Amino acid sequence: MKYLIMCEGPNELEIIKMLLEHDKMILDSDDLLNLVPFHARQIGSNAAVRAALNIYHGELKVIRIGDKLSDELKIPKQYKEQIIDVEKYCTKPELEMLLIISEKIESEFEKVKSKISPKSFSKEKIQYNHKRYDNSTDFYREYYGKRINLLVDSIKRYKHLKGKHQSDELYLADLLK
Repeated sequence: MKYLIMCEGPNELEIIKMLLEHDKMILDSDDLLNLVPFHARQIGSNAAVRAALNIYHGELKVIRIGDKLSDELKIPKQYKEQIIDVEKYCTKPELEMLLIISEKIESEFEKVKSKISPKSFSKEKIQYNHKRYDNSTDFYREYYGKRINLLVDSIKRYKHLKGKHQSDELYLADLLK
């Protein structure tokens, strides 16, 4: 069996790539469809995912990663027997919470969270190597690339701080070793 990792956005994809590169996940590249995670919200609208599915004919589990997973995954009929399960790994409210946790400014954010999103707060407050957070994959790569344990610790702390997600949603921490 293989796993199809579908990341909602490019930043989620970058985080997963870094975790895979540093062997921090319970899965490794060999476990993944086409050996890589994908930036995709749906199967039918992503040519790369469809091409990989057309080559692989074994059973498959889908892992969806993102902050807005309320939309149902539409599985095209030609893949319905192949896909045996779909799991959601949620990064609510936004992936920027990991940066806020890494910077140890969660309590500062808590005071203003009703007025400002984690993304806007991060753009105002977070910089690394003289570069302000700009919602780019490059920033995530630079920030966590050589500090992968900071990323892992922040993912674990997020689960501890956040409490409960929806009953059908798991945490990124659940994918870590």
